[in-house]
Amino acid sequence: MTRSHFPSLLIKASLVRLARTTLYFGLGACLAAPAFADPKGMLETIHKHKFLSSTIPDNGDVNPYAVLVAPVSVGVIEKDDVLVDNFNNISNLQGTGTTILRYRPSTKETKLFAQVPQKLKDCPGGVGLTTAMTMLRSGWVIVGSTPSTDGTTKTKGDGCLLVFDADGHHVATWAGATINGPWGNMATIDRGTSATLFISMAGFGLKGPEVVDPETKYPVIEHQATVLRLELTLPEGKPPVLQSQTVIGDGFSNRADRDNFLFGPTGLALGTDDTLYVTDGLDNEITAIPEASTRATSAGKGKLVTKEGLLAWPLAMVMTAQGHLIVNNGKNGQTVEVDPIAGKQIYAHWLNTNQAQSPPGNGNLFGIALTPDGKSFYYVEDDINALRLATP
Repeated sequence: MTRSHFPSLLIKASLVRLARTTLYFGLGACLAAPAFADPKGMLETIHKHKFLSSTIPDNGDVNPYAVLVAPVSVGVIEKDDVLVDNFNNISNLQGTGTTILRYRPSTKETKLFAQVPQKLKDCPGGVGLTTAMTMLRSGWVIVGSTPSTDGTTKTKGDGCLLVFDADGHHVATWAGATINGPWGNMATIDRGTSATLFISMAGFGLKGPEVVDPETKYPVIEHQATVLRLELTLPEGKPPVLQSQTVIGDGFSNRADRDNFLFGPTGLALGTDDTLYVTDGLDNEITAIPEASTRATSAGKGKLVTKEGLLAWPLAMVMTAQGHLIVNNGKNGQTVEVDPIAGKQIYAHWLNTNQAQSPPGNGNLFGIALTPDGKSFYYVEDDINALRLATP
């Protein structure tokens, strides 16, 4: 508010400020607690947003998707480095990005970590790096590929999982019948000599975006997306070995989309009680799969945690130390905090308010990762191809 420079208007200006403050709290009570109340979760403490780095490498790749924080120092990676990959190439074709960048918070330096050819023989359909990325304490980086040749699902390949060493060298490719469109951010259990990965597979049954439902006029919705559990062994000094694969969730909605490439389950976060939480953007909900690391059969979509409300195409997701879920919306520029045990949506916080999209920030958010202290988080903005940091 502009401060009045005329003494006769000071009282009037003060009343206006008071009225606006009262209006703010009256309208915002559903999203934010008054200043004197203890915060109910993490998002209420977030007040600053800082640009850290462009995510465009020398080859021109755009559309940053995955965000992860390195758990160890090994190879060219230092502990707490941030890795970001790209889904699009320089022509902005979706499903063609081939690069992973490394941002170092201590020096504010960004460098290329890894790059592979777009046409990779062992990866069905080629390479388009997605939100499915993790790094193990042994230094191996594993990332999903959901490729295309024309930027749409009309030419989508089944894709694969790519394994890189800590120096960014591609050392292995995993593909097969259960792997089709590795999509959502991975949940990981790392035991040192073995590991368990949870990854959503959004590619099954997808047609091109030109195949529409005659009633809705939108691309046909399938219900064939899955959540896959991979069991790995980690021989010392050698790449991980894929030992077994189990579908622990299925029936999630997936659909081709010209603007967003595809919709499918994207956010995966593992609770301390072995419950795996999954976001389903099309159905606008979060569900829970119990006994995720031990179950031998699929739980289907699992139990409903929360639906609609502040959620707007929920995408990537992390779990806070408090046990809450922080999930980025795809349809607007907000991130939402959820108490999964109570099944309550607590708070919505604007990360991106770009008015060029409707609603503001529509399509600009994707990956998210907590900082090591658990008090802040990294996220990417697709509209400006940037890595940013949200802090108290």
